[in-house]
Amino acid sequence: MLTRAYAHTTARLQVIRNEQGMSTIEYAMGSLAAAALAAVLYMVINGNGVVSAIEGIITDALSNTPS
Repeated sequence: MLTRAYAHTTARLQVIRNEQGMSTIEYAMGSLAAAALAAVLYMVINGNGVVSAIEGIITDALSNTPS
């Protein structure tokens, strides 16, 4: 009786431990998160505020008058 219960419990744990395919899902979620972060950074960099700030820094750096 005890041996059969042990075998049943062991079999159930092996089914639970089976993580086949988990790495594929993890890579897919990581790729999706990286693409979303890249899209957000692209929108921030191409926004008017950032472009204006960069142009201002470059203009100040290239002008001969110190500010």
